[in-house]
Amino acid sequence: MKALSYQIPQSSSKQTVILENDEFENIFIKGPLKGHPKTLIIIPAYNEEKNIGAVLETIHKKVPGIPILVINDGSSDNTESVARSHGANVISLPYNSGYGVALQTGFIYAARKNFAIAIQMDSDGQHDPKNVKDLIEEVQKSEVDVVIGSRFLESGSYKSSFARRAGIFIFGKIASIFCGQKVTDPTSGFQALKGRAIHFAASDHYPPDYPDADFIILMHRYGLKVKEIPVTMHASPDKESMHHGHKTIYYIFKMFLSIFVTVLRNVSKR
Repeated sequence: MKALSYQIPQSSSKQTVILENDEFENIFIKGPLKGHPKTLIIIPAYNEEKNIGAVLETIHKKVPGIPILVINDGSSDNTESVARSHGANVISLPYNSGYGVALQTGFIYAARKNFAIAIQMDSDGQHDPKNVKDLIEEVQKSEVDVVIGSRFLESGSYKSSFARRAGIFIFGKIASIFCGQKVTDPTSGFQALKGRAIHFAASDHYPPDYPDADFIILMHRYGLKVKEIPVTMHASPDKESMHHGHKTIYYIFKMFLSIFVTVLRNVSKR
């Protein structure tokens, strides 16, 4: 059997990472995980020198001992040095490649290094590290490949614009229809993936822009089991959302187009 290769999608060039056969077999985990599985926290970051330090300190406090990988997405500030000074491993992309590319870089690393579980988090303090344990506990259970942290499963203090809430609601309904289960927070970037889900996220199936409702639908079509659990989220401090203003129109157009392409793709279940 040949070794598998994964490509990091970039606008002008592609970096290839080789996943050897024995590593591929080890990450294709089925059923519940035993003991203390090898876990990695992946944090994409772009110009987050003001927030990344506090985020990393809180993670170290709430879930000590879990290695953290920051993907520095071509930042023009001191994101890389701040992240390193707070105990994180850092991969720096040569230029700003976008959220999806940065996140997939982390999944490729997790697959290459045989991590059993990968936790994705944002770098701005929106995701509460106290919920990392909840995600890990839930994803270890049998028949669950991906656990998504939803801010809407329980009443909380999270507030966002009407337009964003409407978008989340619409795409949640679409994802619910295609997945045959209720999806309340399709834009959540607070997730835990294990085994074959990490492998899938490291493959060419991964959306290069915003891996939201389209990727949830794609994972379902691939045969991965997805579940939501309630988590605490906070409003992003001093930061414009990637779904804000004119970006909202672009995001909605891209997501509808991506979902349309997703449902037409020929994806074999594994």
